[in-house]
Amino acid sequence: MATSLELSTRPGPDGTAVVTAVGEIDMSNADKFQDALSQAAAGGPVVVDLTRVEYLDSAGVHVLFAHAPGLRLIASPLLVPVLAISGLSDVTSVRDDA
Repeated sequence: MATSLELSTRPGPDGTAVVTAVGEIDMSNADKFQDALSQAAAGGPVVVDLTRVEYLDSAGVHVLFAHAPGLRLIASPLLVPVLAISGLSDVTSVRDDA
C-alpha cells in the first residue's frame, strides 16, 4: 500500500520551479516523487520544499541525490539531520525553515 504523499509544483518568485511535498516519502511512492522532480527539472534548477514531510527514507534520499546538482532544499528541523548525515547537504543547498 502506498504511503500518503501529496506533490505540487508552482513557479517561485524568481521563476524557478518549486516542488512541495506533503506527507511521507518512502519506497512506496519514490517513483511518484522522482517523476515530479524530473518534470520540474526539465525547466532548470528546482527548489524542493520538504517542510511538511514527516518521514523520508533511503528511497527518497536516493531520488534527491539523483537530482542534487540542480536542487535547493528547504527542510524542517526534523529532516535537516537526515539530509546532513546522508551527505546531501554536502552536494546541494539545504535551508532550515526554522
